[in-house]
Amino acid sequence: MPHPESDLIQTLRGAAGPLNGASDDYDDLLTRIGDARFVLIGEASHGTHEFYRERARLTRRLIEERGFTAVAVEADWPDAYRINRYVRGQSDDGSAEEALEDFQRFPKWMWRNEDVHNFVEWLRDHNERHPGEEAGFYGLDLYSLHRSMRAVVEYLDTVDPEAAARARKRYACFDHFGENPQAYGYATEYGNREPCEDAAVGQLLELQRREAELSRSPLGEDEHFYAEQNARLAINAENYYRSMFRGRDESWNIRDSHMAETLGALVEHGEGQGRPPKIVVWAHNSHLGDARASEMGWARGELNLGQLTRERWPEETFIVGQSTHHGTVTAADDWDEPARTKRVRPGLPGSLEDVLHEVGGSFWLDLRDPGLTGALRGERLQRFIGVIYRPETERWSHYVHTRPGEMYDALLHFDETSAVVPLDATAGDEEEEVADTFPFGQ
Repeated sequence: MPHPESDLIQTLRGAAGPLNGASDDYDDLLTRIGDARFVLIGEASHGTHEFYRERARLTRRLIEERGFTAVAVEADWPDAYRINRYVRGQSDDGSAEEALEDFQRFPKWMWRNEDVHNFVEWLRDHNERHPGEEAGFYGLDLYSLHRSMRAVVEYLDTVDPEAAARARKRYACFDHFGENPQAYGYATEYGNREPCEDAAVGQLLELQRREAELSRSPLGEDEHFYAEQNARLAINAENYYRSMFRGRDESWNIRDSHMAETLGALVEHGEGQGRPPKIVVWAHNSHLGDARASEMGWARGELNLGQLTRERWPEETFIVGQSTHHGTVTAADDWDEPARTKRVRPGLPGSLEDVLHEVGGSFWLDLRDPGLTGALRGERLQRFIGVIYRPETERWSHYVHTRPGEMYDALLHFDETSAVVPLDATAGDEEEEVADTFPFGQ
């Protein structure tokens, strides 16, 4: 029987650019990206090898051929900054695997995997070969409340011990709740304990007020920026952990707004150093595909990083989504459970994945192409797999109604995919902060 959307499938076949692993796979896509300063590359899961591999391939070309200056990822600021120091030759780490060691919490495989390891080593080598044109590596997320506060104090211990003492006194407000930020959020929302917001804000204001002075220390401007961003993260994380007990929508919006704020801070920092940044962003499709074209936005009132980036830099933002129809994925059954190789079920009939499967093979689509106008702008189901995959409840756990042609500017599809290979046998523990992507898995 012919597929009920055979006309659409034929249109997509005519517009599809093959992805065969050849060196020229992305030539036409780079032309479409043009002079964009922000290229957002999503993924349909946090555990698919092809998504990581191809995102890295495209990013390498953007850095080498288009002068991109930074990679900003869905990871915690202090963890990623250790990698930034490594790729810039500013750390004692002897390898990419060492530089990735701060990623110790669930889900460790999200960043401690072979594909990220290989990219970090490539970036280190690239920077060594191109002095003065180095590209950095940064984290956009906000889960590192306690580690970020410690980083602020450690920085001030070096440049101004008296200021470090003031920071310790401010951040001591959080000591009443131990190292578990969820306990802090619960106690301040329901336990009649005063929040520590004023203390966190006060610390950031002092760092900002003394920026010119402290940046003249031997540590320099970059380390002050690192500390200032950690202080900003503490404010937003404090708000986030309180909001978790008010509902998903509010906490989601705080998190993605923080990621957008961090992206803006990277831009301002680069411009202040006389090098206007061009940034590649790596995150889940749910964060980068414009939320206004998803029931996340029209039904739940959620915004996301892709939407906020488009709104702030509408002519300079290019969003790339990725999808798969079937294969395997590295994911867990539940929080803090072992990483497993799980089989991904074929896309549901009528879903985005089903239609792209009928096109056949691995390919990319320019959704700005006039020939595709309207082709994928209608509403259809789209699958989102985070660090948890529950195939037994897949329709309700992983599918969302979207308008793909409005969510993305281009789409990469790999029909059959394989699980990412972790560097570790364990999924990770939760000795300090709450798990990455908690509580939504994306």
